Amino acid sequence: MIKKIGESFILAFQNIRARFFHTLLSVLGIVIGVAALVAILSLIDGMEQFAKDQIATTTSLNGVVVHSRPSHMVNDVSVRKDTFSIIQYDDFLEARKAVTKPATFYIFQQSTNQVKFGDSLKTIGVNVSATGAAISLQLKNSLTGRLFTEDDLANKSQIALVNRRFIKTVGLDSITILNREIFWEGRNLRIVGAYRGMDERAPGLVVPITLYSHRQLYERPPEVIIDVVSTLDVHAVKEEIETWLGKRFQKDEFSVFTNELRLKQAEQGFLLFRVIMGMIVGISVLVGGIGVMNVLLISVTQRTTEIGVRKAVGANRKDIIFLFLAESITVSAFGSLLGLIFGVVGTMVAIPIIKAITKVPFQAIYTLNTLLVISVIALIIGILFGTYPALRASRLDPVEAIRRE
Repeated sequence: MIKKIGESFILAFQNIRARFFHTLLSVLGIVIGVAALVAILSLIDGMEQFAKDQIATTTSLNGVVVHSRPSHMVNDVSVRKDTFSIIQYDDFLEARKAVTKPATFYIFQQSTNQVKFGDSLKTIGVNVSATGAAISLQLKNSLTGRLFTEDDLANKSQIALVNRRFIKTVGLDSITILNREIFWEGRNLRIVGAYRGMDERAPGLVVPITLYSHRQLYERPPEVIIDVVSTLDVHAVKEEIETWLGKRFQKDEFSVFTNELRLKQAEQGFLLFRVIMGMIVGISVLVGGIGVMNVLLISVTQRTTEIGVRKAVGANRKDIIFLFLAESITVSAFGSLLGLIFGVVGTMVAIPIIKAITKVPFQAIYTLNTLLVISVIALIIGILFGTYPALRASRLDPVEAIRRE
C-alpha cells in the first residue's frame, strides 16, 4: 500500500514537471490565498502578543483583586446598599493566613483630601492612599526615607509618605521634607519618606490604613490585592480567597477578580478576528482549489490513452485514483509552499511600513499553528478537489480510452 502511494507521488511529480507552466498558472489562486492567509495569521499573532505584552506591563497578570460590593442592581439601576461589608486591617491579616500559595498582600484605599503644611499652615489638595505595611506603589526604587512597618500599623503610628509633586509644591526637597509635620484629618503626621509615584500630576500622601476610622473606610471601601508569585497558582489563590470570604462574610458581599479575564477576552477577540479573516481569505483558497480541479480534469482528457493503457496492463481503479489524488495533493502542496514563501516575504515588507505609520513596536509572529494550518489546507484542497477528477479517470473503460486516440 505504502509502495503504491509512493509510486503514485513519483508519477505525479513527473506529470507536473511535464506541464510545469500550465500547473503554475493554475495554482495562482492557491498561492494568493495561502499567502494572504499566512500574512493575516502572522499579523494577528503579532497583534495578540502585543496586546498581551501591553496587559502584562500595565497590570499584574499574577494579581487577584478583592473589593466590596457597596451597590446592587434594582430594576437595572445601581443602588447603594444600606449596609455592606468591608475588609478592615484585621480581616486583611486573617486573609493572608488563609492563602497557602506564595504571595504578597496589599490593602489600600484612595481618596482626595486637604492637608495643612508649614508654619503658615498652607492648604494643599492631595490624593490620599491609605495602605498596609507592604506598599504596592513601586516605591522601593525611588524612596527616600523608609516605608511603614507592621509595628507602625499595629500601633497606629502618626506617620506619612509624600510624593515628589507634594515636595515641589511646598518648595522643599526629598531630604529636608523628612521628619516635617503635616496636618491631616485632625492629626499631626510626621513625614518619614518621599517617593516618586507613577502619577505625579497631583500632590500625593500615603498614610497607614489603621489611621482610618470605620466610617472613613465605609465611605470608600478598601481593596485587597494579592500578588501571586507563580502565574500557575493564581486560580488556586482566587479559590482560597473566595472560600475564606464565604466563611467570614455573608454571600456576595465581595467581588474577586483576576486579570486572566482580560487575557481571555483579548484571546477571544483575536480568535474571532482570526476566524472571520480566515473565512474571507478562504474564498481565494477555494478559487485556487477549483483551479486545481480544472487542471486535473484537463489532464484526464489529455491522458485518456495513458489511463487506458495502464488499466489494460493491470492497473485497477484504486491505482488510477491514487495517481490523480497524489497529483492533486502535490499541486496543492506546491501552491501552498509558494504561498507560504510569498506570505512571509510580504509580511517582512509590511512590518516596517506598519511601524513607520503607527510608531508601535509591532512584530509578525510565525507559529507552528500557522504552518499546520497551511499543511492541512494543502491536504484538504488536494483531496477535496482531486477526488472528482480521480474518480472520473478511474471509471474510463480501457478499450474505449485506447480507441479514442
